[in-house]
Amino acid sequence: MTQNLPAHRFSIAPMLDWTDRHCRYFHRQLTQQTLLYTEMVTTGAIIHGKGDYLAWSEEEQPVALQLGGSDPAALAQCAKLAEARGYNEINLNVGCPSDRVQNGRFGACLMGEAALVADCIKAMRDVVSIPVTVKTRIGIDEQDSYEFLCDFISTVATQGGCEMFIIHARKAWLSGLSPKENREIPPLDYDRVYQLKRDFPQLTLSLNGGVKTLDEAKQHLLHLDGVMMGREAYQNPGILTQVDRELFGLDSAASDPVAVVRAMYPYIEAELSKGTYLGHVTRHMLGLFQGIPGARQWRRYLSENAHKPGADVEVVEKALSLVADKIPAATPVS
Repeated sequence: MTQNLPAHRFSIAPMLDWTDRHCRYFHRQLTQQTLLYTEMVTTGAIIHGKGDYLAWSEEEQPVALQLGGSDPAALAQCAKLAEARGYNEINLNVGCPSDRVQNGRFGACLMGEAALVADCIKAMRDVVSIPVTVKTRIGIDEQDSYEFLCDFISTVATQGGCEMFIIHARKAWLSGLSPKENREIPPLDYDRVYQLKRDFPQLTLSLNGGVKTLDEAKQHLLHLDGVMMGREAYQNPGILTQVDRELFGLDSAASDPVAVVRAMYPYIEAELSKGTYLGHVTRHMLGLFQGIPGARQWRRYLSENAHKPGADVEVVEKALSLVADKIPAATPVS
């Protein structure tokens, strides 16, 4: 039986320097239903940068582009480009607390400028037909009351027309904490996000922050419309082999991790032919066999050899031989 559940029911968080196009292609081999997000891309990079910051593969769908910026016109220009390139959603970053991001006047500091965020969302919604969403925190600095959060959500929803929010269930300190500390030190407050859904039942709300298992995801889904997993999905990607069955109700068997690795070979070879280094792809695959005998040898062999000149799929196959015979056929990684 196939259930027609929306992709935002489970998603993988946008993570700078991690969720690049190689990572997303790999994750798509593990789960067909999960909504994937790009790492944050600034409007300046897209409009003025020399590289193609919107590059992605059709096989990654469904995939959302996360934008960083605060100029409505520039965001609208980038959203229009992204829709033309086939992205399924545009997401505005209102959650990143880093100094560099604040200096560009985007990220979490925008929580203090709800009217500007609303203008940004409206400008994008006016030029695209795909969803335009916001990823935010529950508060910033001393502005961390529930009333502040409600005012922000209400303003962006009513004035900007935003219908979907992803809420990182921690406040952000804009000074004094590093981005890493901002992911760990401010306490999680899931109840506040649950209350937000009760107070704004018409909105689609997803939760982010501290989710480490699919059982935890299921608990959050009793209260909310979606769950976003970040570092756990990246560092232990084997968990994704269970998502389609456990969270989307599909009867498909969980992906065989060995088969997943070999399914990457055509992609790797195509990328190598374009000048991509093997390690740029395989670095995202290191955690696949976590908890399985041979996982350490897999990681070590890839880490030591994938960066060498001329490294190709033979390196991956050799690394796979160090772990594959220790896994019963078609046994999913948990």
